[in-house]
Amino acid sequence: MQYETVILGAGAAGLMCAAHAGPGVLLIDHARNPGEKIRISGGGRCNFTNMWAGPENYLSGNPHFCKSALARYTQWDFVDLVNRHNIAWHEKTLGQLFCDGSARQIVSMLTEELSRAGADLWLQTALTDLQHSDGRFTLDLDREGQRQRVTCRNLVLATGGKSIPKMGATGLAYDIAARFGLTLRPTRPGLVPFTFSDGRFKALAGVSVPARLSNDRTSFDEALLFTHRGLSGPSVLQLSSYWQEGEEIRVNLIPELGLAGKLKAQRQAAGRHDLKTELGRHLPARLVEFLAPEFGITGRLADQSDARLDALCDRLADWHLLPSGSEGYRTAEVTLGGIDTDGLSSKTMQAKSVPGLYAIGEAVDVTGWLGGYNFQWAWSSAYAAGTAIAAKG
Repeated sequence: MQYETVILGAGAAGLMCAAHAGPGVLLIDHARNPGEKIRISGGGRCNFTNMWAGPENYLSGNPHFCKSALARYTQWDFVDLVNRHNIAWHEKTLGQLFCDGSARQIVSMLTEELSRAGADLWLQTALTDLQHSDGRFTLDLDREGQRQRVTCRNLVLATGGKSIPKMGATGLAYDIAARFGLTLRPTRPGLVPFTFSDGRFKALAGVSVPARLSNDRTSFDEALLFTHRGLSGPSVLQLSSYWQEGEEIRVNLIPELGLAGKLKAQRQAAGRHDLKTELGRHLPARLVEFLAPEFGITGRLADQSDARLDALCDRLADWHLLPSGSEGYRTAEVTLGGIDTDGLSSKTMQAKSVPGLYAIGEAVDVTGWLGGYNFQWAWSSAYAAGTAIAAKG
């Protein structure tokens, strides 16, 4: 069977690309259903983009690479598409846009778009062999137990990264890219919880607090969640993408200024009260109890000098921790690294050394922050490749 374009991977990027790549498109995936990561994202409501998405929200060996695609298909272009399909949405926090209803609405929207474009979708289809000669790719496929051979002029790698292998994630895009001589940047889990081998935070599991997490390169102000195995929550996931194994992190449990002044004022009105009790007005009581031995939180508030209160607040604002590691790809929302952007055109996502080979979405060394940014990269990079393919005729 002959097609103009075959897209490997029916996730966010693959579905979007199939809708824009012109006639003669075949989209294949080994899963039973398309868009499985879309379906589970955002607690089942899909954080499909972010109002503030821009190049500064992405990590890459080349921070300029994402600019072209993001500028030509913006978050507002995707919002227009969502609106045309009458999908209700809302902003949650920090520009994060979610469906009012179900993430399945986004999957349905994308499958409708690719059907309208005339693309074919083959599910439960695995790639068994790939050859390239005379400007065409030949794919041997196992489609629900039946062998199929397909040839195409354009091949799009949209199989994502290694994150969440239970959803079917593999390193297929990296393997194919390497086979065709494209350089790969080292991969590691991103947007992933930290772990502590000593289980020190078991007693705090479920406690959440606003915090600022930082290292020597960046910081994030969002919620921190203690877990049985370590630390999670938005601030942790964000910082994890900038963290290296063996590196210390700093936690500010009182990112709003003025706690020392508040405690001094409380000392005048409630000096007989226990310091832990009064501090518990500002932090979760379980957290205060946990920190008390290490931070010297003891005695009556009236017995605390200004210097002692200042020192306590300084420690609360600069708690140094050394994670043992992370939860790894098992729970990571994204994969950092991947196909080196130096080998791709930023305008078309085509490999510079292999005409007709494209890479989009998470497979590429472009990784967004938490909050809809990675979906926006999927939409933008897919649109760039799809429209470039369609323009070739």
